Amino acid sequence: MSYSEQSLHTLAEHIGEALKQKRWMLTTAESITGGSISQCVTDIAGSSEWFDCGLVTYSNASKTNFLEVPDALIAQFGAVSEEVAAAMATGALANSAADVALSTTGIAGPTGAVPGKPIGTVCFAWATSSTVVTERRLFQGDRQSVRAQTTRHALQGLLKLLQGH
Repeated sequence: MSYSEQSLHTLAEHIGEALKQKRWMLTTAESITGGSISQCVTDIAGSSEWFDCGLVTYSNASKTNFLEVPDALIAQFGAVSEEVAAAMATGALANSAADVALSTTGIAGPTGAVPGKPIGTVCFAWATSSTVVTERRLFQGDRQSVRAQTTRHALQGLLKLLQGH
C-alpha cells in the first residue's frame, strides 16, 4: 500500500510506532492546517508517549513570538516560504522537548494569493537536531481540499524522514 492510499489514522499509527522505536518525541508548528496534524496524531491512543506539543501559529506575530521566526525572514521571503517553514520547524524544536518537528505554512484560499504564490501553495519542513528538509507544493481544490492534502503530505513526509533517519 502506498503512502497516498493509507488513511490518516494508519499514517499516524506508523508515525507513532517509528517514534516509539527511536524513543523520540514529535512537535508540530502548523499554520495552514490549523491543528489538523496534531489532531491526527493525538487521535492515536497512547500518543502522549511520542507527541510533545503542537503549536498553531497562524499570524506572523505568533510565528515570531512562539517559534522565534525572525521578522526579517518573513519580510524577505513571506510567511509562505520554505525558509519560514524551516524556521518554524527549528523554532518548534528549540521550544519543546521534541526530537523531530514538522511545520506547514501556505495559502488555502479562496483569497490570499500573491504573485508567484497562487492559492494552494504550501511549504513544509521536517526537522531534527541535525537535519532540516523543506518542500514547496502546489495543491488543487477548495480550501478544505488544500488543507486536507497538506495534512496528508506533512504526515507522509514525516514518516519518510523517520524511516530514513
